[in-house]
Amino acid sequence: MTSLKKLAIRGAVWTIISYGASQILRFGSNLCLTHLLVPEFFGLMAVVNTLRMGIELFSDLGVPQSIVSNPRGDDPAFLNTAWTINIIRSLVLGLFFLVITFPVAQFYHDQRLLWLTPIVGLSSAIYGFTSTAQHTLHRRLELGKLTAFDLTTQVLSLITMLVWAWLNPSIWALGIGGVVLGSVYAVVCSYWLIPGYSNHFAWDRDAVKDIRAFGRWMLFSSGVTFLNEQADRLILAKLLSFQVLGVYTVANSLAAIPREIIKQLSYKVIFPTISNQLNLPRASLRAKIISKRKIILIGFAILLAVLVSTGDLVIALLYDKRYSEATWMMPILCCGVWFSVLFYTLSPALLAIGKPLYLAQSNLAGFLTVALGLPLAFSHFGILGAITLIAVRDLPLYIVNLYGLWQEKLFCISQDIQSTALLIGVLALLLMIRNSLGFGLPIQMIL
Repeated sequence: MTSLKKLAIRGAVWTIISYGASQILRFGSNLCLTHLLVPEFFGLMAVVNTLRMGIELFSDLGVPQSIVSNPRGDDPAFLNTAWTINIIRSLVLGLFFLVITFPVAQFYHDQRLLWLTPIVGLSSAIYGFTSTAQHTLHRRLELGKLTAFDLTTQVLSLITMLVWAWLNPSIWALGIGGVVLGSVYAVVCSYWLIPGYSNHFAWDRDAVKDIRAFGRWMLFSSGVTFLNEQADRLILAKLLSFQVLGVYTVANSLAAIPREIIKQLSYKVIFPTISNQLNLPRASLRAKIISKRKIILIGFAILLAVLVSTGDLVIALLYDKRYSEATWMMPILCCGVWFSVLFYTLSPALLAIGKPLYLAQSNLAGFLTVALGLPLAFSHFGILGAITLIAVRDLPLYIVNLYGLWQEKLFCISQDIQSTALLIGVLALLLMIRNSLGFGLPIQMIL
């Protein structure tokens, strides 16, 4: 077994452990928070956090990806220049949040956003000061330390939120306790990742040129990625009440667990692994990708089938009646995650070979589907139509991505058809077993 293969397998294991532990912590804390706080607070935070992510992604210069993929990624001059660029960007973001505060509050007709928006935006300004050590570890596929870092900062943030919500059950437990102080914890802990590793202000013109060349497409790609993945919350916030949006946020967060796992594997493991094999002929690279991808697709097909057939029972058991509508939303949303799995197991290949434009085009197609289709689906079929359209929003990504894979001789459509057939077969079997046991179907509430 090659050293790269060992690192990739070890990285995949650490990524799954990290995300699994992270979701257990988040799930447990969300259960507690839903009993301490009203659904309206989660709806408000969904809007503000979506805005924060959007602004961050629309200003994404691809610094982490540049450090991972650039030949100078271990050069101190390159790293310190990247760190300096991140700080400048973060301070500009903090000022931008102040500018948009009043228009956001007016648009959603909620004066609480006058304070919540700039306070949450402060986290973006703070986070820009994190050390580049985390990207260096990612480049080296040393994900054990990154796992410890992520879990440490998450535990500190969750404890802060829970204690705050218990003592003072207000929106600020989520806004300041969870988001702003979470950024402070991340900055402080990042400087302990690698002993003797430090950053200082620097401006290497060649490094700036390299980052800008890579980042110009990442800027566009990250922007449309946000539009595709987060536009649903912004649109639903206008169509629905904050209370219903809060229920949708709970359902979506549970349904998106497999999606986030594959995204983590895609970015933390698949991308750097393929980046280290670009010297191979395209046919050999494709063969390696297909052989490893097969195992991932089988695992996720079984996982998704289990979640679709049992997710509503978990929600009904753990959440109170205020979140009952999430029981039918979750299985529908979870079905659409399969297109995400197909997409994220191959899109890193196009990014690794220096073709981020395909990723941007894919996400643009997904965004247009949501932006144009969501209001129409809601007006004609109500909340059911809206949830169904959101569930299939990654289908356009997958279709457009297929074109890029075909152009770059990395096409794997036969493998996709076989794995999709496996998913359908396993899901049908589990639903028959469930129905025979008297539990009905996962969407029984709306039938």
